[in-house]
Amino acid sequence: MNIDLPLILTLIVGVSGAIWMVDGLLFARARAARLEQLQNQYPGWQDSGSSDAKLFAAAAARAATDPVVVEYAKSFFPVLAFVLVLRSFLYEPFQIPSSSMVPTLQVGDYILVNKYRYGLRLPVTRTKIWDMASPQRGDVMVFYPPHANDQYYIKRVIGIPGDRVQYRNKQLTVNGEAIPREWLVDAEGTARMQIGLETPRGDRAHPIQVDRMRPARDFFVVVRPGHYFMMGDNRDNSSDSRVWGQVPEADIVGEAVAIWMHWESLFSIPSFDRVGGLH
Repeated sequence: MNIDLPLILTLIVGVSGAIWMVDGLLFARARAARLEQLQNQYPGWQDSGSSDAKLFAAAAARAATDPVVVEYAKSFFPVLAFVLVLRSFLYEPFQIPSSSMVPTLQVGDYILVNKYRYGLRLPVTRTKIWDMASPQRGDVMVFYPPHANDQYYIKRVIGIPGDRVQYRNKQLTVNGEAIPREWLVDAEGTARMQIGLETPRGDRAHPIQVDRMRPARDFFVVVRPGHYFMMGDNRDNSSDSRVWGQVPEADIVGEAVAIWMHWESLFSIPSFDRVGGLH
């Protein structure tokens, strides 16, 4: 079961804000008026030590005190509203749950996702309210996949709208041009896995990994308008657009821009050795 954190956070912010607003408009003034009435009944109650003064003091304290639910609303609303704005429109943390992006991203990496790079979207509804840049080949993108549209996935943009994407013998070709690739080393501890560098555009190279023992899963596809073709950097061990199809523009979450921590489990020690930007 996936927890819809944006929905939960939006509801809490909305309810706490509504409680604070309704109290301010309807009930806070009544409490202030009650306190003023008590003060007018006994002007010197604060300077007197009589039993009546103590009773007035207790009544005044009750009159001036916000109800518990209003106190909680006032405490939660500013903090949660800030978190909601930060996560929805600026940056959101994301944990890497699988090995599909190895060697670029490892299981347990915590990354920052830029939420405004591809335009501002409302939480929950995903409605775009401000258009900005479009995803480019080579970007590492977080999105909602077509087959599991309630959870985040992270892959690399391989094809943008109109691209003709082909994969033959583990060589990627876009619009008839082979993507430059340089093989580097075998993955540590095994001769089965091989690591290389791909350069999908300009001088922005990124690592990929292939499994010599697995078939290439050759394909050819034309990217539909308003869609993106995604692949994992762990080319032979990734469930991506080759399996569940192209990603609609409406389901984009943002661009992964940096690793800020690595923490595999609660029983391990967090590490900051992998902190840095992403290609």
